[in-house]
Amino acid sequence: MTGTADARRGLSDSPRESLSWGHSALEAEFATASDGTLRLVRLACPGDPESADAESALPLVELTALGHGSGWSGPRFTGTAFGSRLRYRDHRSGSRTGWEWLTVELHDPETGLTAFVELTSPTGLPVLRSRVRLRNDGTRPLVVQSVSSLLLGGLPSPDALDVHRARNDWLAECRWYAEPLRDTVADINVGAHQHDSRAALVLTGRGSWPTDGHLAMGAVTERGGGRTWLWQIESPAGWRWDLGERAHGTYLALNGPTDAEHQWRVRLAPGAEFTTVPGVVALGSGFDEAMGALTSYRRAARRPHPDHSALPVVFNDYMNTLMGDPTTGKLLPLIDAAAEAGAEYFCIDSGWYDDDTEGWWDSVGEWLPSPRRFPGGGIRAVLDRIRERGMVPGLWLEPEVVGVRSPIASALPPEAFFRRDGVRLAEQGRHQLDLRHPAARAHLDKTVDRIVGDWGVGYLKLDYNIVVDPGTRADGDIAPGAGLLGHAQAYLDWLSELLDRHPALVVENCASGGMRMDGATLAVAQLQSTSDQQDPLRYPAIAAAAPTAVPPEQGAVWAYPQPAFDDDLITFTLGGALLGRIHLSGHLDRMSEHQLGLVRDAVGAYRAIRGDLGKAVPFWPLGLPGWTDEWLALGMRVPDGPSYLSVWRRGGESELHVPVEHLGEGVRAEILHPSAATAGSAVRDGDGLRVSLPRTPAVLLIRLTSGA
Repeated sequence: MTGTADARRGLSDSPRESLSWGHSALEAEFATASDGTLRLVRLACPGDPESADAESALPLVELTALGHGSGWSGPRFTGTAFGSRLRYRDHRSGSRTGWEWLTVELHDPETGLTAFVELTSPTGLPVLRSRVRLRNDGTRPLVVQSVSSLLLGGLPSPDALDVHRARNDWLAECRWYAEPLRDTVADINVGAHQHDSRAALVLTGRGSWPTDGHLAMGAVTERGGGRTWLWQIESPAGWRWDLGERAHGTYLALNGPTDAEHQWRVRLAPGAEFTTVPGVVALGSGFDEAMGALTSYRRAARRPHPDHSALPVVFNDYMNTLMGDPTTGKLLPLIDAAAEAGAEYFCIDSGWYDDDTEGWWDSVGEWLPSPRRFPGGGIRAVLDRIRERGMVPGLWLEPEVVGVRSPIASALPPEAFFRRDGVRLAEQGRHQLDLRHPAARAHLDKTVDRIVGDWGVGYLKLDYNIVVDPGTRADGDIAPGAGLLGHAQAYLDWLSELLDRHPALVVENCASGGMRMDGATLAVAQLQSTSDQQDPLRYPAIAAAAPTAVPPEQGAVWAYPQPAFDDDLITFTLGGALLGRIHLSGHLDRMSEHQLGLVRDAVGAYRAIRGDLGKAVPFWPLGLPGWTDEWLALGMRVPDGPSYLSVWRRGGESELHVPVEHLGEGVRAEILHPSAATAGSAVRDGDGLRVSLPRTPAVLLIRLTSGA
């Protein structure tokens, strides 16, 4: 992107006292507090209530450093904060191809530390992205223990807010739940203590699975008024967010890894720099509106790729099908059936390299095909068969791991692996490569260039099934959390370079399903595995909530119908994936012609609407799904176009009113899936639809248009 800087573009004439910046959808105002620090006092959509005063806002940057303040054993902003010493020195702003930007320069004369607060926003979206670049302009090293990515104060009181979080566990991803913020942030009368409450809600990521436990996201909604502040932390490693009370209002703090939670520290020698992971806040008049803005931001921030508009149907042989046991004999009939069903990519999942009778888990790393599994023409004959049937071949790969029994474990130098105290780490019989080391990178480049360049594979499913906590200490790392973040960022750099060399390649990101469903990785990979859930009755709660974490055109949802299923369960299993990226699986080669026809119908319905999904934003007319909800609904709203609605019934009454207010009373409904007329109905009912599903389990995909 190109652009020119204008040091006063859109800013007031007295920048040392106040600054204003933004565009048609976002307004940001800054003011100087009594302690001399510049603070963000307003971040709002035009027409929203007035800004906070400078004293209730927060400094633009908060950090701790050894010898310069207390750590984060408890909530922040109560001790001798380093951030209060950073003073305004300069600012610049400008535009770059669809983005507005502002950089504010702060400086501490005592240590010589300079902080550049780098703010960006896509033009026309109420979304702010912030990161902080530190530079040591002093004469002595400085060890930083924590540094904020984004601080926002002056939000309504905890009494007026509900907080939303998303549990994210293996096989149970994207489980959002809400509670009054005051239930966690206690109402404390500090009285003579003369400082703000230390009560706070703190959530952190853990280990090398950045979304294990919770998504790196959250939101607060204003009770009654509906205003929403929705955020994500774009960290491929550790992260932390805080909600607390200050000056009778609420503050939000977004951070990457910290010393207290992740054993992260970085030493800045004179002249050295460090840049935080980005923190992002989206605004809206309700949760759905804020999520729509965040979805549009994610599209603007990610790496461009043709896959985002093509949305091909992918068949993967793993889930509830071959389960890591592919052979030529098993694959050939599946390839033919997948092609007949309408698949456009065929991915051979794990096991294709397994030639070891002792099992492959702790021997992976060479990534050479098994002669035992693929006799005769080998795996390349199978890949050729996929191409002959008009599909693009794909392979599963777990690039970052090397089994302890693999010859690669001794072929690469010790420094190419995660280590601590000079000892190479081993997790579940595997070593972890450190992608900052040239030998590790060269090994993976050679592997992928062989698979993609020589074998003609056009799709890679990149998995990651171990957890390393808290990280590694290579030369130059002073703490393992810093090593983990360094590797994770190097992995994304490697992936970007891979896509530069092979621009047609499509990459799916997977970590035992959705354990690496973070904004940093999703900005590089084309698809995201949403779960390893094998039960078709449990998957709808995940599929309906997945667009909170990933745009629909990137969210891979399994659809694994089986020949033993009745027609209702086949259509139910397929229907759950139609508002995401359909990842087809199942023993299609064993199905009757009638059953295969049901699969073709669903794939045809998906292909008919996929051109709209890449620009649609999600909404939830029944609210975000609960894990055991009997009825669930996910909508996709296309700007200046139709809306689509998936409605699932797993129990309860056979009819339900589903509100769709944004289309008005003239909504027209057309059922796209399933094709059977007896499956259910959807008719206009006031401000929405009366949906009838007489049997369970059942699902409808409905196209909604406005009209009389």
